[in-house]
Amino acid sequence: MLRAACVIPAYQAADTIAAVVQGVRSQCPDLVIVVVDDGSRDGTSAAAIACGADHVLHHATNRGKGRALVTGFVQAFTLDPRIEAVITVDADGQHDPACLPALREELEAADLVIGARKRRGTSMPMHRRVANAISTRAIAWCAGRSIRDAQCGFRGIRRTLLERVPHEGERYEAETAFVIRAARAGAIIAETEIPTRYGPPSHFRPLRDAARVVATIWSHRPSRTPACDSSAPTTTASSPMVSTAWSAPPNRWGR
Repeated sequence: MLRAACVIPAYQAADTIAAVVQGVRSQCPDLVIVVVDDGSRDGTSAAAIACGADHVLHHATNRGKGRALVTGFVQAFTLDPRIEAVITVDADGQHDPACLPALREELEAADLVIGARKRRGTSMPMHRRVANAISTRAIAWCAGRSIRDAQCGFRGIRRTLLERVPHEGERYEAETAFVIRAARAGAIIAETEIPTRYGPPSHFRPLRDAARVVATIWSHRPSRTPACDSSAPTTTASSPMVSTAWSAPPNRWGR
């Protein structure tokens, strides 16, 4: 089994973070758990520390899920250079930790594993089913291959893939862009079926964040963007990510 860390981006998740961390710990005791509190004001960091997360980082302001993920990736790889992969789990309880072993098994033979949420026979609202279906088809068009649930945040990513394809973007659009660019770079992408679960209201902003996702898909349309050149340098010169507790060194895993 690959040596891995679990990165949990969290915002206003004081009521749910303990159950998520404890669930991850019970299913995969060997995972290093990194919680990134993205500017919460409800005590999320304190709750994450109290429930036993290995590392808890805190952004001074809300910088977006994309930035929180990269902060976690850099922390994991910097603290332990032997870590070969990162697994991402949402802090709101939407992802069932019981699915982690299956995801890790798939990751043994893949570069990227994405959770595929069951839609039929679930409580997913019809408007979300339609929106997800449309966006999934659009992402598949850009990526050049079919992906059942390209926006699911339950993922396993090999370090070697992040070194070739940096994780870019500020907010929810970052996950969409990464899937498209990974597929174009020739990554081996696998999927693992997971149940659809809903907890507290999502922090996804229907207008602003949806617009970001649409703009990201459009900017990656086949007629505009060439396939990712895996031989190109992946070092970024962007400003370092800073939290109130930790300042990241220059990194190769995101922008």
